[in-house]
Amino acid sequence: MNVVERLDERLSLTETEQMVLESVRAVARDVIAPNAQRFDESGEFPWANVAALNELGLNGLFIPEDFGGSELSYTAYLACVREISSACASTGIIWATNFHAMKPLVEFGTVEQKQRLLPRIAAGGLASLAITEEHAGSDATGMRTRFTPDGDDIIVTGSKTFITNGDVADLYLLFGKWSEIDSPKDAISVLIFEKGTPGFSVLGTEHKMGLRASSTAAIAFDECRVPRANLIGKPGDGLGILFASLNKSRPSVAAHALGIARAAFERTVTYINERRQSGRRIIDNQGIQFMLADMATDLVLAESWLWQVANLVESGAKDFGIESSMLKMRATDVTMRITDDAVQLHGGYGYTRDYVVERLMRDAKITQIWEGTNQIHRQLIGRSLANREGRK
Repeated sequence: MNVVERLDERLSLTETEQMVLESVRAVARDVIAPNAQRFDESGEFPWANVAALNELGLNGLFIPEDFGGSELSYTAYLACVREISSACASTGIIWATNFHAMKPLVEFGTVEQKQRLLPRIAAGGLASLAITEEHAGSDATGMRTRFTPDGDDIIVTGSKTFITNGDVADLYLLFGKWSEIDSPKDAISVLIFEKGTPGFSVLGTEHKMGLRASSTAAIAFDECRVPRANLIGKPGDGLGILFASLNKSRPSVAAHALGIARAAFERTVTYINERRQSGRRIIDNQGIQFMLADMATDLVLAESWLWQVANLVESGAKDFGIESSMLKMRATDVTMRITDDAVQLHGGYGYTRDYVVERLMRDAKITQIWEGTNQIHRQLIGRSLANREGRK
C-alpha cells in the first residue's frame, strides 16, 4: 500500500458510510468507468451512469430522512464525489451538482418547501444551480434575471448561461434580483424553479473541451410564473445564501478535481512500472522518480486539506470561507499539474484518445475556472490577510 492509498485508510467514516463508499466504488469500477470513454466521444448525457447511482439511492445521501433521504456525513459525500469523478468526471459533476443546488434548500428552506420538493431529488431527480449569466460570472451582483412579485406568484424574466444540468434538471436553485429592491447586492434573491414551468426554454448546450458528457446549457425565462411559496428566505436573502452555499460546494469541486487527479496518478504509476525503454522500466529513471514524487506529494497534501475542511464542516464551523477557497484553488491547480505530467509520462501515447490520461487532462481544466476562477480565490485569500486597521 503506497502513501496515497494509506490516506484513504485514515478517513473518518462510520461502518454504514464505509459500506456506502464501497458500493459506490463497485459501481464506479464496473459500470461508470467502462462507459466514460464512449460518453466523452459522443457527448451524450450519461443516463446509464445516473441510473446506476440512483439504484444505490445515492441522492438520499445529502437529504435528511424526514424528506425521503438517508443523510450521511459531509466527509462521506466528498469521498463519493471523488470516487465517481475518478471513474468519470462528467458523471461526478452531474451528481455533485445535485448537492450544490439542493443543500441550500435543506439548510434554508421551510419545512413545507422541503416536504414538497426534496423527495423528488431523493427519488433520483436531477438538480441544477443557476447563477451565471452572460454579463455576470464571478460578480454575481451583475446578474440581470428579475423576480417581480405578483400576488401569490413571482414573475421570472431573464437568462442564465453555463448551467450544469441546465437542460435535464427537475429542480433549479435560481438566483435573480427582486424588482422592488434597488441595491444590486441587497436585491439578490433565490427560489426553487420547477421543470415544466411555462415560459422556460433551453437555448442550447455548449460543445466543450472536457466534461463532454455533462450538459452545460443556456436557459431562458420568459415571464415564468413561480409560486411565491418557492422563494427561499425573504426577498434580498440571496447573497448570504449564495456565499454559504459556495463555502460547501467549493470543497465538493475540490473533491471532483482530486478524483480526476487520483485517476491520472494511479494510471501513470501503473504505466511507468510496466513500460520499458532502453531495456529498463521507465520508473527506474531517477528523473521520472522525481516527477512521480512531486505528483504523489501534491496529491496527498491536497487530499489531506480536503479532509481537514470536511472536519470543519462536520464540527459546525461557520467561518471557513478562506479555507474553502484555499482548498478549491490548490486542489484544482494540483489536478491540472498532475494530469499534465501524466500525459508527459505516457509519452506520445498520452496524447492519443486510446489512453485515458488524455481525457483526464481535458476534464481537469475547467476545475480551475468554475466556482470562482483561481485568480478570484487568490484575491480572496490575499485580502483576508490585509491589515484592516491600515485601510483608509
